[in-house]
Amino acid sequence: MDYSALIEKKRLRIPELESVMAQEGFFDDPRQAGELTREYNREKALLLDWELLGKSKENLEQNRELARGDDAEMAEMAAEEIPDLEKLIEDLEGKVQYALLPHDPTEDRDAIVEIRAGTGGDEASLFAGDLYRMYQRYAETRGWKTESVEASASDVGGFKEVVFKVSGEEVFRFLKYESGVHRVQRVPNTETQGRIHTSTATVAVLPEAEEVDVELRTEDLQIQATRAGGPGGQHVNTTDSAVQVTHLPTGIQVKCQDGRSQGKNKEKALQILRAKLLEAKIREEHEKYSAHRKNLIGSGGREEKIRTYNFPQNRVTDHRVNMTLYNLDQVIAGDLEETVGTLQASEMADRLAELEAT
Repeated sequence: MDYSALIEKKRLRIPELESVMAQEGFFDDPRQAGELTREYNREKALLLDWELLGKSKENLEQNRELARGDDAEMAEMAAEEIPDLEKLIEDLEGKVQYALLPHDPTEDRDAIVEIRAGTGGDEASLFAGDLYRMYQRYAETRGWKTESVEASASDVGGFKEVVFKVSGEEVFRFLKYESGVHRVQRVPNTETQGRIHTSTATVAVLPEAEEVDVELRTEDLQIQATRAGGPGGQHVNTTDSAVQVTHLPTGIQVKCQDGRSQGKNKEKALQILRAKLLEAKIREEHEKYSAHRKNLIGSGGREEKIRTYNFPQNRVTDHRVNMTLYNLDQVIAGDLEETVGTLQASEMADRLAELEAT
């Protein structure tokens, strides 16, 4: 596919954005200013990648020609550079293709992640803890920040439920594929006969919602202060710092007790509630939009089994793209790059096909 015409449109968009951003009062509307600034940065990055892609293709052709030449030393040096240039071109083509797709604003946002132990009792809660630490390590590798919001620990050191926020660059774009049922197959520490048990944990990844996305009317909210429970010392056990918010029209309940003040916990609870309401809105729109895309990478539904972690075989399988890797030890330690990259490539191919069909 020739992207030249699309690239030229992006090139013409740059001076338009620069003109708007130079106007007095541009930052009076922080939300609009943020959106236009992010668009400007995306377009500039796209043009730089496009320019580098062209130069890399030229370099590749030159190296291939030199590799066929009579100068043995020069041919050897040129041949050694060819694999790196091919990999660079492949990566740049992927970045350019993604940048040319219609932009989904939620992909720029921070994310709220909820992990709940499923079937499997204590082992499920331990697995929920493993997933929590996996995402924390993955966040560290990408330079993101994680912040605990709500946690319900189990008696064996795992979590019945844990909710946390991830902040950084394009968090939701990379974490959105984690929503669904995660299944683990391994021999629990309490298993005396060496039998493999199967347990599950459910993950939900929600894009952080802004106030303009979801209107929370006071009359639709029931806000209660409750006694915080679980580990945390004397402070947690003796103060009514926890806050539970109920959205009356939908029945959605959110509880937050991680902060030490009611005000902080209320703020976090409302943040999660907005994210849940935005998730429902987005899901409804996606279901109307494209059944084919939903079938390719999954609906992101919490009921859908998306991945299996088999510890005896050091194997992890993503069922949405039929991908099996034998580096579970690395994945559970936070190395999700290959898995996420494959899911992104599948989604992008589908979106490009839809774009070409319109």
